[in-house]
Amino acid sequence: MGRLVHFEIHVDNMERAKKFYGEVFGWTFEDWSSYAGMPYFGAVTGNTNELGINGALMQRQGASPQPGQAMNGYACTMGVEDYDTTAAKILNLGGKLALPKYALPGMAWQGYYIDTEGNLFGIHQPDENAK
Repeated sequence: MGRLVHFEIHVDNMERAKKFYGEVFGWTFEDWSSYAGMPYFGAVTGNTNELGINGALMQRQGASPQPGQAMNGYACTMGVEDYDTTAAKILNLGGKLALPKYALPGMAWQGYYIDTEGNLFGIHQPDENAK
């Protein structure tokens, strides 16, 4: 079985992206550029004893996604403890709303945003009372 073990977020401005993801989600970054031969920063997304994976920010090699363009790749969703607080951070740090908060009844609150680099991502707050 092929389990997802790593992700890459393609970015135009590495420092801006590190600031955005670091401040919104508390991620830290390790410079792996010498291994990749391009700007490439490993993203540590949580403690090793927590469910989840680590990934990286890498320098975009082509055109950015265009506003209104249909999704043509993967969308990562981050688990959060407080949807509304996280959504406010996203918007205050330059992110944009793509799909407002909605209930996954009996399971969670979900919504989608666009980061400072034009990439779509989701946030997900478990809540069995969501409706």
